[in-house]
Amino acid sequence: MKSTGIVRKVDSLGRVVLPIELRNNLHIHPADALEIFTESDKIILRKYEPCCIFCGEVNGVVNHNSKNVCKNCAKEISKKISN
Repeated sequence: MKSTGIVRKVDSLGRVVLPIELRNNLHIHPADALEIFTESDKIILRKYEPCCIFCGEVNGVVNHNSKNVCKNCAKEISKKISN
């Protein structure tokens, strides 16, 4: 893990402002979703990319009934239903 040397305080509502330099470097734009993870005593933020619930693929993902499915898995499911 690389330190940026940037320190921010948490406000009374629990918010932290991400510095513009970090947002620009990580291509985070207003209204982008971030995933929040914890690892022991760490909080990890990652730009959210929807992925397939079956294989984890992030390319060609479509949302069906609030579930993300890639096109390859959708084809496999369709074949199994057809048989």
